[in-house]
Amino acid sequence: MTLPTHPRVVALGGGHGLSATLTALRRVTERLIAVVTVADDGGSSGRLRDEFNILPPGDLRMALAALCSDDEHGRTWASVLQARFRGDGPLAGHAIGNLLIAGMWQQLGDEVAALDMVGDLLGVRGRVLPMSSVPLEIEADVVGLDPFAPDEVNTLTGQSTVAKAWAEVQAVRLVPDRPPARPEAVQAIRDADAIVLGPGSWFTSVIPHLLVPDLRDAIVETEARRILVLNIAPADETSGFSASRHIELLADHAPGVRFDVVIADPRFVAEDPHVPEYIESLGGRLVVADVASRDGTATHDTNRLAEVFTDVLGEGKR
Repeated sequence: MTLPTHPRVVALGGGHGLSATLTALRRVTERLIAVVTVADDGGSSGRLRDEFNILPPGDLRMALAALCSDDEHGRTWASVLQARFRGDGPLAGHAIGNLLIAGMWQQLGDEVAALDMVGDLLGVRGRVLPMSSVPLEIEADVVGLDPFAPDEVNTLTGQSTVAKAWAEVQAVRLVPDRPPARPEAVQAIRDADAIVLGPGSWFTSVIPHLLVPDLRDAIVETEARRILVLNIAPADETSGFSASRHIELLADHAPGVRFDVVIADPRFVAEDPHVPEYIESLGGRLVVADVASRDGTATHDTNRLAEVFTDVLGEGKR
């Protein structure tokens, strides 16, 4: 099937993983929407969230920067958004883009309208939406936190704490436990030709989307092609976990969710014979492609990822 002209694609995630997906996808289509996690509680985002009782802007800022064009105007704005104040004053460590977004929210009183206005200012290709209309917290059940009781289950709270946990994370949940999805995000998923989940921090950027009931229902019910992108290697949260374990965790947290295609780099799945079986249990097939960066880091090469997206999207809807 020929690639649809500018397919409608929704990418879900947060942080650097979502940025890589968006950078790749904007080379494939201009009809692109990012649905972004809003559970960050560390750094500049955490400070602004606590001070003004707002959504954490950091992951939203990174998504906007990723959607800036590759011309001089776009790259300049992307650099400005990501730059941080230096020194030891009250603004030290704040990202310029975070302050811009927070200020626009205060001025307009509507997160989506403000993000759309910032996007217009930057000339981004696509749209950025928060996954929920309220800031969220992540709670995790972990084992191994206490060396004297290695099998005891403990609870960690906060995205920044869970992301850096050296204990083994077994499950996560959101607080509140049934958060309201942003309606625009739900509608975007229902209207999409394809949705893409991952890569990224599995417990704090990927799985949270499946824990928002209306988002999860939209993902289950959409006619869009559902695509999962695995990490190049286990991140800190899933250190030592196989590719199969990553897929199993998605099924454990959202039993009704299915994926049509799972994209994986050969280095992550080569020694895991159970991957095709796990993917088939979710109704999908495995696409193995060399999508790793050549610099030796566990990141995706966005040009290679764009080529794989082109092939997969060319297959049309389910």
